[in-house]
Amino acid sequence: MDNRYDAGMLDVAVVGAGHAGIEAGLAAARLGCKTAVFTINLDAVGNCPCNPSIGGTAKGHLVREIDALGGEMGRTADACTLQSRMLNLGKGAAVHSLRAQIDRNHYARIMKHKLEQCPNLLLRQAEVVDLIPDGSRWRVVTRLGAVYSCGAVILCTGTFLGGKVFVGDVSYESGPDGMFSSAFLPDSLRRLGISLRRFKTGTPARVLKSSIDTSGLEVQVGDQPVIPFSFDTEDQLVNREVCYISWTNERTHQVIRENIHRSPLYGGSIEGIGPRYCPSIEDKVVRFPDKSRHQLFIEPCGVDTEEMYLQGMSSSLPEEVQRDFYRTIPGLEHVEMMRSAYAIEYDCCDPLELAATLEFQDLPGLYGAGQFNGSSGYEEAAAQGLVAGINAALKLQCKDPLILDRAGSYIGTLIDDLITKGVSDPYRMMTSRSEYRLVLRQDNADERLTPVGRRLGLISDRRWKKFTQKQAAKQRELYRVKNTHLPPSEALNQILVSRGTSPVSTGVKLGELLKRPQISYQDLDGVDCDRPELPLEILESVEIELKYEGYIRRQKAGIEEMRRVESKILPNNINYQEIKGLRLEAAEKLSKVRPQNIGQARRISGVSPADISVLMIWLAVYKDSGRNAEVE
Repeated sequence: MDNRYDAGMLDVAVVGAGHAGIEAGLAAARLGCKTAVFTINLDAVGNCPCNPSIGGTAKGHLVREIDALGGEMGRTADACTLQSRMLNLGKGAAVHSLRAQIDRNHYARIMKHKLEQCPNLLLRQAEVVDLIPDGSRWRVVTRLGAVYSCGAVILCTGTFLGGKVFVGDVSYESGPDGMFSSAFLPDSLRRLGISLRRFKTGTPARVLKSSIDTSGLEVQVGDQPVIPFSFDTEDQLVNREVCYISWTNERTHQVIRENIHRSPLYGGSIEGIGPRYCPSIEDKVVRFPDKSRHQLFIEPCGVDTEEMYLQGMSSSLPEEVQRDFYRTIPGLEHVEMMRSAYAIEYDCCDPLELAATLEFQDLPGLYGAGQFNGSSGYEEAAAQGLVAGINAALKLQCKDPLILDRAGSYIGTLIDDLITKGVSDPYRMMTSRSEYRLVLRQDNADERLTPVGRRLGLISDRRWKKFTQKQAAKQRELYRVKNTHLPPSEALNQILVSRGTSPVSTGVKLGELLKRPQISYQDLDGVDCDRPELPLEILESVEIELKYEGYIRRQKAGIEEMRRVESKILPNNINYQEIKGLRLEAAEKLSKVRPQNIGQARRISGVSPADISVLMIWLAVYKDSGRNAEVE
């Protein structure tokens, strides 16, 4: 380009202003780095192009953890909540997850304003088209010719990178919601040697509220009281909207089957691999032919809009086919579409090329976050953006990196899965992915991670004081219930029998009663006369710790063993091909992933326990000799 000009010096450049880019930019700037966040369109900052909700199963855990570290997603979601529900309450505490319908436009406005107000941060509408290594720095080039010199670059491109939209036999280059795609940057990344692959996601239609007949639909109301995402939210939140539930039927499926040849997914037009756990409605009909109906949720997009979102009904079928099958569904017989459903294909990297800091192993100073790393979802993106932003700042300040392990957070599990196992389809966080989920509950996210955020400098004095006071109150309450004896009484035994548990004939400690699965704090209101006034969140945490005390103790023992193995650090210059006894597949996988320790090595697909034994012996010899060694 002959129109390039020097636009100035930056510490950190963030490419993209979606959920990953927002958290990355705010974290880097708050840690003292001169930061710029670039976006193709300022009106797309913080956009929620798919579902108008935050949280969900396991995703709610991520939001709580982001908040505990000092991120913004939880606080902003609380400010925009339309309806809140705690999922999985019929199951154990480990899988309880908060989910909130949000006002998507309000959410975007708040996030944009936070970026605009943040010291050290420039929010800039500009398309980044080229990244050029420049010694220990990077040159970031925009389409209009501006060249910024940066110490670190964080790629948070979402579904914009090489984005292409599909609706029936119509396809065109586009980002989500009709925005321009990033058409030039993919070639720049390929020149850097980054392996790109094509993934796909999709979104349902948005429909006009007044065209929906809700009279015969099941109404889904929010929970009371409303539980906030953020540990810092003090205002009492309220449910302002309801959702509705409907179902597809055989007529719906028949319309889809008759037109399946017109789907670009089945016609071969779409090359990208879609999310396994969030299939389109045509996918559901084809993959589950014996299922007579599929559930959908009709959800509000905001207070000041009549758009409603059809959760569970994403599609890439032609527009008129969408209209026809939607109108076979109860409540949608006369529905009018405002935005058609579409599929979108985009470029992303192979996360096996990343380190646990989310920095590219072969490209120092270049980081990836969010869907660019092969994940899906707002929450997964925000979590990675926060970690990438923190680590970019720490590196430029010559400080130790932030590496979260699997035993300490869902964020650590997410990143570890990406960088050691890789992805064959868009990665979605689920509680089943964590082997330590009883310890990594959403209720104790602040206890696990707020001290980390404080050490980093992302937790204010006011918030730290609030946190320490809460932890002190919790410990006092644990001590009280473990040391408070209740005498046998008719009132107590009536409570116990009414809850289906055994009466007592001698005195019993309050903590022992709370360990019983049938008994809650609320059940004991009439006999626990000395209970102090405490927030619900403290009572909940105390009760969970008492009920699962034995299981938690065993899981913590497993965590100690895991961390013992994780402490066995592997040198980063190992030539795995020269280690005798390693299978060829294992040597190839280890060479590609370059695990930081034995724990990561044994989680790599294709590395067997026998390979790990060989590696352990090699490491012992290496440490004894102080040099590279071979295992005979």
